[in-house]
Amino acid sequence: MRPFPCLIALLALLSTPSAFAQTEAPQAVAASGGSAMGENFVTVGLGLAVLPDYEGSNDYRAIPVPGAVGRVRGHNFVYLGNRFTFDLIRENRDSRWDIQLGPVASVGLNRAFLSGIHDSRIRALGKVDPSVELGGYAGIARWGVITSDYDRLSATITVRHDVASGHKGTLVTPSISYMTPLSTTAMIGLYASANHADDHYATTFYSVSPAQGGASGLPTFAARGGWKDWTLAAAGNVSLTGNLTHGLSLVGGVAYTRLLNDFADSPVTSIAGSRAQWMAGMGLAYTF
Repeated sequence: MRPFPCLIALLALLSTPSAFAQTEAPQAVAASGGSAMGENFVTVGLGLAVLPDYEGSNDYRAIPVPGAVGRVRGHNFVYLGNRFTFDLIRENRDSRWDIQLGPVASVGLNRAFLSGIHDSRIRALGKVDPSVELGGYAGIARWGVITSDYDRLSATITVRHDVASGHKGTLVTPSISYMTPLSTTAMIGLYASANHADDHYATTFYSVSPAQGGASGLPTFAARGGWKDWTLAAAGNVSLTGNLTHGLSLVGGVAYTRLLNDFADSPVTSIAGSRAQWMAGMGLAYTF
């Protein structure tokens, strides 16, 4: 199973979709008016996500997703399921602007375990080795944009390349997110992103060779790289113990992804699956 690259929208299980995760805990502190804005913090959580069996599937399953977000000596980090990011630039709490730059590492498991795929035609295509995607991200964010001094608008771009024996391709993901506190006990966020994948990625997951066609019954198809999808997501966080800056909170969200171009036209999607991809999650998080 491979969470959506945006989000990995799966950060909805802990805070909000992926681009939000680096900003949520500082945002919650700011919303509270507390003095802890410059201090270290860690939020850990566990959620349950419902998502497609594979990219392009119209079958769904539920999986547990662990995660953590936090700040150590001014550096923000995010861990969620299969991905880790770390901001090398210390956050300047005296400025309304935040520049972000750092490494990204993730493990891709899309179609790596055939036992988790319901569709026999996709299983007949054969499994794909796990990918190890390494890269980086850069972004800029602004506090105090629309609703208050504590809302935040952020834009980022992420580049990842598989250095293992999976798809051996490169993914480029521009994204934009907006977050605002509703009170010291609740906050919401919105997220939009797109993914560009190269020919290696497209061939691995969306092409059907003559041999694969004979085994699966799907027509042959030669997929080319390009813009793979776009995603819209929304998420929220509600404190269960009185304040988002510490204690237990309930988090959840929903994401919609639309596959594009050859990624949508491939028999993997158009015949065996669907270009419309949904994901939802809910979980509990605890902030120290």
